[in-house]
Amino acid sequence: MKLASIEAVARALNDADVRYLIVGGLAVAAHGYARTTFDVDLVVQLHPDNVLRAMDTLESLGYRPLAPVKLADFADVSIRESWIRDKHMVVFQLRSDQHRETTLDIFVTEPFDFDAEYDRALTGDILPGVRVRFVRLETLIQMKEAANRPKDQEDIRQLKLLPRDADDVR
Repeated sequence: MKLASIEAVARALNDADVRYLIVGGLAVAAHGYARTTFDVDLVVQLHPDNVLRAMDTLESLGYRPLAPVKLADFADVSIRESWIRDKHMVVFQLRSDQHRETTLDIFVTEPFDFDAEYDRALTGDILPGVRVRFVRLETLIQMKEAANRPKDQEDIRQLKLLPRDADDVR
C-alpha cells in the first residue's frame, strides 16, 4: 500500500463529496496501534447518489472490480443483495493499474448506523489538507469482534490496551 495512492483516493472521494468512513487496518492505526495492512477498507454510505459518485470517482482513478462484474453494479441494491445472498460477499474488492499497491475493499452493507457513525467519527489529516474520517474505536472493535479472525482478535487485544479518554467505552 502506498501513501500517495491513499491520498489520491481520499482526495478524490472528498472532492466528489462522497460520504465514506475508513475502517480496518488503517482505522486500527489511526486509533493508536500501528500494524501492517495491505488494503484500504471503506464503508461508503449506500444512498444511490453517494454510491454512484463513489464508483465514478474510483473509476477515474483506474479502479476496477476484482470479480468479473461492472463497477456500476455496486450501485444497484438488488445486485448487491444477490452478491450477499448467493456469494456471501462481505466486501467489494477493487484494483487499479495506476495504484497497484493499494487495493480497496468496500463493504457491501453498512455494518453500523452510518449517519451516527459519520457524525461521531475520528477525523484527521492523512497528509496536510487531506482530511478523512475513521470509524470510532468502539465500532471498530465491534466490527473486529464480528469478523473474529486471528488478526482481528489481536487488533482487539492491542486496541483495548491503549489509553483511553474518560468518554471512551471499552
